[in-house]
Amino acid sequence: MPADPFQALQAAARRPGAAAGKPALLIAGATGALGNEMLRRLAGSGRHGHVNVLAREPMTEGLRGVACLVVPPEVDGGWPAVDAQVGVILFDPPRLFYDRERALWTPRPDQLPALALWMRRCGVTTLAVVLPHAQGRLPDALKRGLASLDEHAVAALGFERVLFVRSAQKPVPRPAGNLLRQAANLMLSVFHYMVPGSEQPVRATKVSELVAAALQIAPPGIHVAGPELVWSAAQGNLRELVAAWLAR
Repeated sequence: MPADPFQALQAAARRPGAAAGKPALLIAGATGALGNEMLRRLAGSGRHGHVNVLAREPMTEGLRGVACLVVPPEVDGGWPAVDAQVGVILFDPPRLFYDRERALWTPRPDQLPALALWMRRCGVTTLAVVLPHAQGRLPDALKRGLASLDEHAVAALGFERVLFVRSAQKPVPRPAGNLLRQAANLMLSVFHYMVPGSEQPVRATKVSELVAAALQIAPPGIHVAGPELVWSAAQGNLRELVAAWLAR
């Protein structure tokens, strides 16, 4: 049975230790396999003085150092201000069979600029954004750079460091439909096997490990990890590859 992130963090949350001097963390979208891993790794690392996870409704987590911040569905000026220095934004949808995940708040891609602006107003200086990458739909030049006006807007908000991580997403199952549609879906599915291995989805544990490592050593500036780099990091020597990427 998959470990509940809140239960997995219980031991770490109960460890004694002063939080003073450690940066506070904000996580938006702590849902799905990726959100589960990211929350477990970052909140359990001991590198953050306090962790706020955005939620849609009140939750009783009973964890010291980890709290749920209830926010409205839409990002607006009415959101409460909290003190944080590190922000992480994820877009992995909640798994409906996890009751706790359904209570957490997950952003839509179109909410990225407003959400990043709110985090900047909360004091966040280091922001990591994990973006789902549709295989074969982004030119090579944009995989390693800012790919949209929304990303440019985020980069212009004044963060000391911004990390964009493009992680290949699993293909969405196509609806069965009638016999003709089934035949068309079968023909189109052939193209999935033509996608290079370097653009295939990577396990959530590896993506979370990459982001955690990058947050520790990222120098000031804007850093974009394309899907090929994410895939390569998952094959081994992750920390060496992350260090080489951030040194460019």
